[in-house]
Amino acid sequence: MRHQVSQRDGAVPQVSLLRRTFNVSIRGNAMTYGEHTYRVSVQWTGNKGSGTSGYREYSRDHVIRSGEKPDIAGSSDAAFRGDPARWNPEDLLVASASACHKLWYLHLCADAGVRVVDYLDHAEGTMMDSPAQGRFTEIILHPRVVIRRGDDRALAMELHHKAHSHCYVANSVNFPIRCEPVVDYEDGNDA
Repeated sequence: MRHQVSQRDGAVPQVSLLRRTFNVSIRGNAMTYGEHTYRVSVQWTGNKGSGTSGYREYSRDHVIRSGEKPDIAGSSDAAFRGDPARWNPEDLLVASASACHKLWYLHLCADAGVRVVDYLDHAEGTMMDSPAQGRFTEIILHPRVVIRRGDDRALAMELHHKAHSHCYVANSVNFPIRCEPVVDYEDGNDA
């Protein structure tokens, strides 16, 4: 059974009750709402010849793959006998939170007519480790955004809060993700 619902912009989302997918046209681009599935493979490449015969006898190195995308060289954090030159799961979690926020922010700015010309985030995550368990306690995003002179700076700041509420990663974790943005004008003056 299919249902059609008219949108203000003339798009007609198509809803399939069995697959739970919704196709919506936003400014001519198709966007699909509903259930999404992501597949990756993680292949351990750290067998030094004796497998996991002892805690110090194997490397934590692995390769992360997904479809035709470039491989990601991974390991554990150096604090856990990993290779500091490779991405660790904690780096990737902080990067995911930062990238998800950025993507929503740019989308919302484009819709609101705020022209972003540069965006750089120096995100930081804090993890507490103990003999019983480890867990993240927070991630703080520090995006520095540059917008076109004349655009609404207050709105640009406000859209960070809206982006945070939409961020899939922030909505999926059990610890706070805070955002401490700075918005400047393109010529470097904040007036």
